[in-house]
Amino acid sequence: MPILWALMKSYSTAEVAKAVGIDKKTLLRWLWAHKLREPRRRTNGGQDVRLWNDEDVERVRRYKQANYCRGRGRKKKLEL
Repeated sequence: MPILWALMKSYSTAEVAKAVGIDKKTLLRWLWAHKLREPRRRTNGGQDVRLWNDEDVERVRRYKQANYCRGRGRKKKLEL
């Protein structure tokens, strides 16, 4: 199984956030609040790095679609 993981395309946290259309800080906040499952991690040069695959990216997209509302504090316009 580790060989298959090495052949899969992986993305950084910043790349995932950009692809989904959110800020990197928002994605990290969701991870820290345990709203999303952490992706696989790997230590690279003594630094822990998240490795996102296509399945993880799709999971973030679905979460955003179901829960993210940009500009929550704005009032809705009244229609007469």
